[in-house]
Amino acid sequence: MSSMRADVSAVRRRRVLGGSLAGMAGILATGQAPVLAQAQPKKLVMAHINAVPESAAIAFAWMADEVGKRSNGELAMEFHGSTLLSKELEIMNAVKAGNIAIGNPAGAAATVFPEMGVFLVPYLVRSYDHAYKMFNGAIGDKLDQSFQDKYKLKVLCFFDYGFRHFWTTRKPIVEPRDLRGAKIRVQQAKVFGDTINGLGGNAVPMAWGEVISAAKQGVIDGGDLPIVNQLALKIYEVSKYCSMTFHNYGPTVNVMNLEIWNGLADAHKKLMLDLSREAQARIRELTETVDNFDKAKELLGAKGMTVVQGNVEAFRKVAQERIWPAYKTQYGALWDEIDAVKA
Repeated sequence: MSSMRADVSAVRRRRVLGGSLAGMAGILATGQAPVLAQAQPKKLVMAHINAVPESAAIAFAWMADEVGKRSNGELAMEFHGSTLLSKELEIMNAVKAGNIAIGNPAGAAATVFPEMGVFLVPYLVRSYDHAYKMFNGAIGDKLDQSFQDKYKLKVLCFFDYGFRHFWTTRKPIVEPRDLRGAKIRVQQAKVFGDTINGLGGNAVPMAWGEVISAAKQGVIDGGDLPIVNQLALKIYEVSKYCSMTFHNYGPTVNVMNLEIWNGLADAHKKLMLDLSREAQARIRELTETVDNFDKAKELLGAKGMTVVQGNVEAFRKVAQERIWPAYKTQYGALWDEIDAVKA
């Protein structure tokens, strides 16, 4: 009797095991792994100060989608434009602490990374080609290593918001003499104040949140912004004139927390760098295509602004005579490296 029970139990075990193997074979045949065996994607959260349609926001939102697709779901990059953190320094502190993976200081790059102040010296960066030859070459590599060593941040890509031009409420700025007595809002990095004062105006350091009301009340006569940001920030609501002087180049840098970066597989590191370079190219195209007189006149003119061409050579000469000497001494060898890059 006991032998019969043992035989029946053995048959039942074979049936159960056979059914399990058949089920597993079916799952494998369909390419579906058991739910418990599926690896969760590695989440990479990015915060950015502005939302779409700002040029960098467009490119980084695109990049976030591509990271998921090209990693086959192994990475999940979340882009938050103007929603997660509201200030540049908050974003950078969060990246340094590892609370989020990726971010950038936007227009406050020289405040967060003093090493980048040299690129803001008026007219030192000659063109977009000059800038990207530096940042995608030896100078960019040195900065990347420096940021890893000093700040524990990995550079994903450098990018920019374009060259700055004056926006003013009362008169256009065509020649350096037009700046005399003009109160021009600047960001709080020293180089911006030195630029305006050196070119002949009166620099008024001011946080962006105060600018619109200050312009409306006559506390300032204007400020300076790249064309892409004059559009994105709707400066035409308080400004009558845009004067294209190309006086400051506006570089910034997208970075990742170094510990999070080091935790990525080599293939994922390569993917992030490749996509960052593609995002950089998209930002560059969006920025440069509006940074010329004809396009600026078309876009800002439609908003009621008068766009004029400034005397760039006259402004450059003043900058070289009054502003360059102190900064050339300050930056020494790096200044010479920048000047030596041919583009």
